[in-house]
Amino acid sequence: MSTLELRAALQRHPELSGAEHETAALVAAFMARLRPELTLTGLGGASLAFGFGDASTGPTVLLRCELDALPVTEAELGRPPAGIGTAAHRCGHDGHMAIMATVAEALAAVPPRRGRVILLFQSAEETGAGAAAVVADPRFAQLHPDWVFALHNLPGYPLGAVVVRAGTFSCASRGMVVEFAGRAAHAAQPETGCSPAAAMCQLIAEFDGLAPRFQDTGELAFATVVGARLGERAFGTAPAQAAVFATLRCESNDTMARMSAHCEAAAARLASDSGLGVKIAYEDIFDATCNSDQAVACIRRVAAPLKLVPAPEPFRWSEDFGRFTARVQGALFGIGAGTASAPLHDAGYRFPDELIAPAAALMLRIVADRLAPGAE
Repeated sequence: MSTLELRAALQRHPELSGAEHETAALVAAFMARLRPELTLTGLGGASLAFGFGDASTGPTVLLRCELDALPVTEAELGRPPAGIGTAAHRCGHDGHMAIMATVAEALAAVPPRRGRVILLFQSAEETGAGAAAVVADPRFAQLHPDWVFALHNLPGYPLGAVVVRAGTFSCASRGMVVEFAGRAAHAAQPETGCSPAAAMCQLIAEFDGLAPRFQDTGELAFATVVGARLGERAFGTAPAQAAVFATLRCESNDTMARMSAHCEAAAARLASDSGLGVKIAYEDIFDATCNSDQAVACIRRVAAPLKLVPAPEPFRWSEDFGRFTARVQGALFGIGAGTASAPLHDAGYRFPDELIAPAAALMLRIVADRLAPGAE
């Protein structure tokens, strides 16, 4: 099976975060014929890691790609590249796996003379759970990387352009769920109950006005209300339950801690003022992905033959690769998917096959740079 055939198979069988069992099996079968020195399956769930070279002879460089696809609504089914069922690779992770498979073929043909390369095919990036599960797996200690690198295709940039940034590359984010509990009443006598309607509306206003409270940091920091729920369609009953769903987003983990504490305090205050109970939970938690200066310098150095595009500010979207860069020196960078490409997550998005060869070559140059004798 060629890398293009692998990608075609991955497109036919997209799977959602945490359920990438067939995807992992396809990758494992492709990699088995290359005979890596190390194979770990079921890492932190469905993730897989493959090692080429010998860690006792030099540093270990870890390269990561993602296994998961995105959910597709029924209205989108049948629209390319919808795939099969209710999932589709609309973020280009199938292309990222094809890039990594191409790197694997090169490493199998010419193993590293010094050090080791780990190729990590990671589960559940889209939910933010995958990287956390990998680093929590006791077997992650066997990998012990000295450097970590990953790329993401970026529509809107020239095809093959390399997008780099030192410091924060992509923002921290988390989904905040606030549930208010009051007491129902007859709609003719609402004063006999305890409605959460006012508290819900005030909390939405608090989220909408959050950004100015954190302007002192000089960084991007805001909340987006993504949903709200109040009572039921029952015209004879004043409601007892309400919920607000918001995404908090900012450039640093420290600011995220401050934002979360502020919003929790605001929800508690509103609940207390209205005599309500309140529950707060978080979902889809992503740390900021912070690139090290040395890793970015390496990318700039080896990407010289390609068009380099500095990112002037962090990307607003989130990536769970920050779980790795918080532990190990490394960097996430972008590679342009074309200025005419549909946006990521759009039903019409297609990863361009033309990116596979140059992106794999770039990854191999990063490996060579980091494993060279005397590399800093």
